[in-house]
Amino acid sequence: MSQNSITPARRLRNIIGGSAGNLVEWFDWYAYAAFTLYFAPVFFPSDNPTTEYLQAAAVFAVGFLMRPIGAWIMGVYADRKGRKAGLTLSVSLMCAGSLIIGCTPGYATIGIAAPLLLLFARLLQGLSVGGEYGSSATYLSEMATAKHRGFWSSFQYVTLISGQLLALMLLILLQNTLSETALASWGWRIPFFVGAGLAVVVFWLRRRLDETGAFKAEDEKSAPKSSALLLVLKHPKEALLVLGLTAGGTLAFYTYTTYLQKFLTNTAGFSKATATEISAAALLVFMLLQPAVGALSDRIGRKPVMIAFGVLGVLCTVPIMSTLATTTSALAAFALSLAALVIVSGYTAINAVVKAELFPAHIRALGVALPYAIANALFGGTAEYVALKFKLEGHESLYFWYVTGMIGVSLLTFIFMRDTKHRSAIVHDD
Repeated sequence: MSQNSITPARRLRNIIGGSAGNLVEWFDWYAYAAFTLYFAPVFFPSDNPTTEYLQAAAVFAVGFLMRPIGAWIMGVYADRKGRKAGLTLSVSLMCAGSLIIGCTPGYATIGIAAPLLLLFARLLQGLSVGGEYGSSATYLSEMATAKHRGFWSSFQYVTLISGQLLALMLLILLQNTLSETALASWGWRIPFFVGAGLAVVVFWLRRRLDETGAFKAEDEKSAPKSSALLLVLKHPKEALLVLGLTAGGTLAFYTYTTYLQKFLTNTAGFSKATATEISAAALLVFMLLQPAVGALSDRIGRKPVMIAFGVLGVLCTVPIMSTLATTTSALAAFALSLAALVIVSGYTAINAVVKAELFPAHIRALGVALPYAIANALFGGTAEYVALKFKLEGHESLYFWYVTGMIGVSLLTFIFMRDTKHRSAIVHDD
């Protein structure tokens, strides 16, 4: 079936199918962050909670180091074999990683093998997520029509946030149905088994997706074969743009999503349950904002939306984080968290489509995935570790300035890059 013959209903089914898989991928990925408060002592026993969190955060960060490798391997795979094939492979690896985490005994039972198995599982999941981002961003951007590409591609982060939100909601459910002892002993394993089961369902769904017309058109033209060398030699400017616009955006995103829950507990002094509820409520509104911001970019362009994120991020990060650190009101903490996430929406809602619009189809999945994954490994995956390290050394406020500085780097990138809505490399359209 050609792209031109895809009916609106079938196109919507493809977008929903691709998005549903993305949701499960990110549920599995974020379950680690959401349940760290409970399983960190199982794998990294210590007398200091910050030390336990720090060691668990180090494994979280190492998982990100595999994302560039996954982006490279599966980006090339998706460019050569198809977006559908890349999406199917990535969810298979995520399923395996989740099962390993769910089944691994604790340090008290098998000693050093426990954290080593945890590390192996996260490396496997890092490979998966590294390939998932490029494949899904490319698939959604190519499947959408030009007029509404910002809107439809925003569903990548809708499902990404949904995955994180579902992980938090499951945590809230377990916090309210299991005792603290049961949750810390065995309850934390539940989300990893749930994620593995959902991944099996998604594997079946993704095998039924239509391939995009943009990939078929390039395949028929016998375009150059995707490779990291081709990316570096032929598209170095675009790759550097992806690095620059991702650096501050991903650091801000992980600061206000995965790290926020621990920050509210470990710094602001909220209970684990209250911190989880604040994070979940803010994420819910954040998720609902993504299509609106994506649609706005379809009307006014991508560049103004990203610049708004950059300017507000530079001006507001330190005040928001400093106030959050001292607030005792859950409502105030929610309002501040939401304000930060509204700002970050200027990046999250459209970053996927902006990256996809920079590259021609024969290297699009790799071009989107690899530089993004490198920036994520350097800044997103290390966000919790750096924040906790600053806190452990007694200089927590320096982290706020670090986030501000990296958003400033991305702001400069936004200012000097082209508006991809008006000069898009996605030329195949209905």
